[in-house]
Amino acid sequence: MPDSDFVARYGGIYEHSPWVAEQVQELLDGSVDTEHLARLMADCVDNASRERRLKLICAHPDLAGKAHISSDLTADSGAEQMSAGLDQCTPDEYARFQVLNSSYKNKFGFPFVMAVRDSSRIQILAAFETRLGNDADLEFETALAEIHAIARLRLQALEDKK
Repeated sequence: MPDSDFVARYGGIYEHSPWVAEQVQELLDGSVDTEHLARLMADCVDNASRERRLKLICAHPDLAGKAHISSDLTADSGAEQMSAGLDQCTPDEYARFQVLNSSYKNKFGFPFVMAVRDSSRIQILAAFETRLGNDADLEFETALAEIHAIARLRLQALEDKK
């Protein structure tokens, strides 16, 4: 697959971070096995500078945030949030998400990231509460692990479309 086609297909796997696909495509031997690709992409991210990983985390939108309400999400993020019912929040749930998003960002300096596909609003709110108790280093690593889970789900969705 030509380089531009590869980046066009896989550049959105990591939210607003086509650099992951750009780096990985240089490592491929021609075959694109989903599991192998997921590992290569995760390794690329894990070996990036802390600053670059922080930018990756910050590229993720707030859950049930303003971008969701204004439909200013990537197609993947919008579908993931809808799958968790975040488009159907009650006014109280929406207000709770706003408070938690703000508290989380104030504490950690980046948005709360969770692979929400097939989770409920109750589960997401509970995870928010739990993770607010983490220290900064643990939460940084947790956010990256969640991002890798999101990437695997997105890669699998692409595979399923074949």
